[in-house]
Amino acid sequence: MPPPHPEPLSFNEVLDDIAYKADNDDTPDKLTLGEVLDSVGRRTYGPLLLVIGLIAVSPLTALPGTTWLVAVLTLLVAGQMALGMKRIWLPRKARDMSLPPEGVKGAVEKSRGVAKVVDTLLKPRLTFLSKPPFVNLVALLVIGAALITFPLGLIPLAPLAPGLAVVFFGLGMTARDGLWLLLGTLAVGGAFWLAFPLIF
Repeated sequence: MPPPHPEPLSFNEVLDDIAYKADNDDTPDKLTLGEVLDSVGRRTYGPLLLVIGLIAVSPLTALPGTTWLVAVLTLLVAGQMALGMKRIWLPRKARDMSLPPEGVKGAVEKSRGVAKVVDTLLKPRLTFLSKPPFVNLVALLVIGAALITFPLGLIPLAPLAPGLAVVFFGLGMTARDGLWLLLGTLAVGGAFWLAFPLIF
């Protein structure tokens, strides 16, 4: 398997980097969230948001409290994105969260088919949406997706909507594809529509 990409630019490249870490970890019986996030880089927001979004829509969120934990992590990353921070800080407790290595490898392999299809749809377009000042608006929309997850967490499967929005934003930022950023905006709108009866 090839070494990690300096900067992943596609869904499959992000999966490659996670798989490489899972296969070549210094502690093969233990994999942490911090190690997975570091494998895709903490200087670029797109791959990081994509990984967090994939966790948000994965079976891992069936564990009590995981949905809200992922939402808090999303808030932290998006907040730093809005501030334009060059390197992303994450709290040690979140970084030390243990993940099953075999489960991570299995999830990567199961995602390959979807990634292959998605990558054929990704391409640089409307790239201005992935640059300042629009990228700050994207960050605010990701914050909105994270915040709306808290009330939606009370409804089974409802947090998938904001989680999917974060995946779209992650894909758009990774590939510099403004169309996927617009799809993320629509998904956030759908999440707020779902949450409206709970809030008002």
